[in-house]
Amino acid sequence: RYIACPRLARTVQQCLQRGAGRQPLLLEFAPGPGILTQTLLNAGIRVVALESNLDYLPNLQSLENSLDGQLKVIYGDFCRLDPLVSGTLKPPAVCSDKLFETMGVAAVPWRADVPLRIFGIMPHTLERNRLWRLLFGLYECNSIYKYGRVELNLFISEKEYMVLKAKPGEAWAYQALTVLAQIGCEIELLHMEPWSSFATNLKNGSLAVPKHKCLPNDHLCLVRLTPQKNLFTGGLKPSNATTFIFMVKQCLAKPTSRLSDRLNSWSLDNGGELLKALEIPENAAMRDLYPEDFRRLFEALQNSSMFTETWFYDEVSESVRTLN
Repeated sequence: RYIACPRLARTVQQCLQRGAGRQPLLLEFAPGPGILTQTLLNAGIRVVALESNLDYLPNLQSLENSLDGQLKVIYGDFCRLDPLVSGTLKPPAVCSDKLFETMGVAAVPWRADVPLRIFGIMPHTLERNRLWRLLFGLYECNSIYKYGRVELNLFISEKEYMVLKAKPGEAWAYQALTVLAQIGCEIELLHMEPWSSFATNLKNGSLAVPKHKCLPNDHLCLVRLTPQKNLFTGGLKPSNATTFIFMVKQCLAKPTSRLSDRLNSWSLDNGGELLKALEIPENAAMRDLYPEDFRRLFEALQNSSMFTETWFYDEVSESVRTLN
């Protein structure tokens, strides 16, 4: 767990207040000693604090009791939200339905305004896995996204931010995660802060900064991820989103391979005609396609009766079973 230093609190508050219009309720996860929480409260923001460390709860609850409903403290772990287990959840694991009921946040249509903002510092352990899990929930409208276009304001490592914002052809960064994040969300960099501005509660007191041999990773990046209003207009829907995710993952598993070869592997006899209709060069490599190209390809394939007869869907079903 990393805890922001007091100097950073004002910057975070200003970033979260950026933008016109109504400010919805803010869910802050892992607030720790409440350095940022207090600054957000001083700015008039209504906050729900989701804390999993019992050592921090008494101070947070004392702060809650001193206010008139502006702060609500809940024992729970955002990183253990809606775990894939059966039976009753044992705290600090949290069920999103109960969490949203406790917060008093009701579900809204997808194209409505943002019903809730979430803020927190992502643990660098399994950071990529946690981002993938959020993306699956987004595309399938599960977990927090059953309630609408929930906005995420996350401190993530610089290397993961570079992946989210990569452009086609950038060999070390452009990945399936890139494509799905850019199609699914508006991605805004709010602030970059050196790792040294964050304290840690590790026993040795050191900063376990993860390194990457190709991408820079000298900062934590405060990134706003706002789901796109038009995500589900057209052929992409929550009901077929899992198929789309695995199509993108399969395409970019070998980023230097040609799209035409992939279409042939799916037993598509009219692959050349399809690429011509989409205005995609027949010799285009996977990593040269823009995110929107993958979406247009998927929507075109949805209209191809031959595609539904290929083994691709069996592979998707097996992958979903493995994930669950």
